[in-house]
Amino acid sequence: MTIALVVHGGAGSWRPGSDADAIAGTTAAVAAGRKILEAGGSALDAACAAAVILEDNPIFNAGTGAVLNYDGEVEFDACVMVANAAQVGAVSALKRVKNPILVARQVMEETDHVMLTGEGALRFARVMGHADHDPITPARLEDWRSKRETLDIGVGRDAKGSMKIRAFLRKHPEYAGGTIGAVALDANGVLCAATSTAGVTLKLPGRVGDTPLPGAGTFADAFAASSATGTGEYVIRSLSCRAISQGVADGKSLDASVAAVLAQMTRDFDADVGFIGIDRHGNVAAQHSTAHMPHAWFSGQSDIVARMSTPK
Repeated sequence: MTIALVVHGGAGSWRPGSDADAIAGTTAAVAAGRKILEAGGSALDAACAAAVILEDNPIFNAGTGAVLNYDGEVEFDACVMVANAAQVGAVSALKRVKNPILVARQVMEETDHVMLTGEGALRFARVMGHADHDPITPARLEDWRSKRETLDIGVGRDAKGSMKIRAFLRKHPEYAGGTIGAVALDANGVLCAATSTAGVTLKLPGRVGDTPLPGAGTFADAFAASSATGTGEYVIRSLSCRAISQGVADGKSLDASVAAVLAQMTRDFDADVGFIGIDRHGNVAAQHSTAHMPHAWFSGQSDIVARMSTPK
């Protein structure tokens, strides 16, 4: 059975000069997961290990260095899904932990629930041994202050404030957030997807995106596993990752299924999104409608390949 792993570091417009850091970060994540798979480890262990590497790297919008919401706090969403028996665990609006993806995994493994949110998710994380961790870096804090001055939307001051942030992000794509994701196939043929994010810069407190919703931003079944990044509200409305698996189940190649979902989202919503995926045969896909989506992968005995964008 072919083993494979693919990761992404978030779709969007990355700042000039960040290519080398993004490539290095995604390559390191794949290398960590590959060691586990080559030693006979599970897709779950490999995907989570890769996700942790990305969460701990402050250039990505997950874990340490994540973007701040409108109130200047970090709220995490994360999800892990394993194809076997549709195992899934997720957290949303979780604060002050180092690795949200590991909390999501523990929701799957230690509870009968699928998702914990907000204060309940934080209490669970503490019970599971996750220490208090401040994920806000000086760079992200300064970035938040400058953006608050630029984006005066009135939230929290009066009822007239508008949260049509998407129009603003169209003009200033560098203000968008991002996501990290990892998808793995192990030697037993099991697929797993793991996705983690702090969402969109200056999002309303309590906003939940597509990442923790199985079938939207994260999905794994017997046919394929995938992770989404980009404008989460449109991924939710499209149940995009579930649609990718359905396309493969209906006989499309993984690449064709991802392309069809991407085209539909562009047509219906003009959405800025990206996807990574692996099918049950070890075929890997990475496609996006944005300027960049740093990603890296290997399949079988291939070398690790890393790119900032998918060739047109």
